[in-house]
Amino acid sequence: MIECVPNFSEGRDEAVVRSIVESIGSAESVLVLGWEMDRDHNRSVVTFAGPPEAVVEGAIRGVGRAAELIDIRRHEGVHPRVGAADVIPFVPLDGGTMEQCVEAAHRAGHEIWNRFRVPVYFYEAAAKFAGRKRLEHVRRPGFDDLPPDVGDVATNPTAGAAVVGARGFLIAFNINLATRDVEIARAIAKSIRESSGGFPFVKAIGLPLASRDCAQVSMNFVNFALTSFDEVWGALVREAARHGTRVASTQLIGFVPRRAFEWAPDFFERAENFDESRVLETRIAQLLK
Repeated sequence: MIECVPNFSEGRDEAVVRSIVESIGSAESVLVLGWEMDRDHNRSVVTFAGPPEAVVEGAIRGVGRAAELIDIRRHEGVHPRVGAADVIPFVPLDGGTMEQCVEAAHRAGHEIWNRFRVPVYFYEAAAKFAGRKRLEHVRRPGFDDLPPDVGDVATNPTAGAAVVGARGFLIAFNINLATRDVEIARAIAKSIRESSGGFPFVKAIGLPLASRDCAQVSMNFVNFALTSFDEVWGALVREAARHGTRVASTQLIGFVPRRAFEWAPDFFERAENFDESRVLETRIAQLLK
């Protein structure tokens, strides 16, 4: 079994997101674990799992429906993006391998182009060369000034491009601050992320949330086995206090592996949307009953 966690550039029109989710779920043997949407990010995240062949087909169908329904030229949202079906990562679960996910990413990327003429960049373990391993490098303005790995960017201006990859489990966690000052959120994000000298395997950006009238630190833990959630939390609280604010609320995006939850239950239980169904293995078991 492998997992796919595509991010689509639509978080305001629920009918569009539901249509994309239905397209994914129409692939035989695909298990849709859940989906969520965010108005400020204008982005939705879908999580589904199954045998590699089924997950590849589900991903391809989701990209096709997104390309049909979303015009990236009209997109407005605080989260970085390059396409209607923005990021499509394949992730090994128990019994799956990274090699299977790399193969799945490459097959999906070529078929996305063949069926829908959406150009594809490969990233992380599926990257064709080192310069595209990190997602943020592909997302730079003008992409990375090189042609996509599959297809032609100019072919489908409404859909943009899809960034398809294979990676380990990523945990996405958002911190909402008791301030609307986005510069404070950006300063806190800079202090904790690896690229600025903070915690290894932590990515973070500061964003404004108009719907909540606050600023947010949006974080990704890209190798939870080598990250101390409690240390990151402590640093966040201290940095917020240093800037004259505090953590107002938190959200978990998607699912957390049981192993990560058991290491730091207090961290995840702080999330306003956490319940036992957010533990990946529990959710799979619920759906397979």
